[in-house]
Amino acid sequence: MAYTKTVQLDGDTTSYTLSATVKKYTLLDLGFVKGRSGAFSFERSLDPTSPYQAAFKLKVTVNADLTGFKMTTVTGNGVQRVNIFKNDAHPEAVEQLRYILANFIERDVLTEG
Repeated sequence: MAYTKTVQLDGDTTSYTLSATVKKYTLLDLGFVKGRSGAFSFERSLDPTSPYQAAFKLKVTVNADLTGFKMTTVTGNGVQRVNIFKNDAHPEAVEQLRYILANFIERDVLTEG
C-alpha cells in the first residue's frame, strides 16, 4: 500500500486527509514511533477494555517527509486487514477508533474530508 494524502478505511463513510501543518513533534507526542527509514508509525488496540488482548488494531504510518500516510484496521496479530464497520458487529471498536481519530484531528495531524 503506497503513501497517499487521503485514506478511507474499509467500510467507513468518512475519509481522512493528512494535514498540511502536521509536525514531527506532534506525532511523537501522540505515540508515533520513528523508524529507521524515518517514517512514523502508530499502532493501537481498538479494544476499550484491555489494550493487551486486542481483537483489532489501528495502524497508521506517516512517511518521513510528512507528505503522505497509510491507515488501516487489522486483526489483533496485525497481519490481516479487517472491516470493523461491517454489520455493526463491533460498536466498541468503532467508538475507540473514532476517539483516536478525533484526537488526531484535534492535534492537526488529520483532517476530515
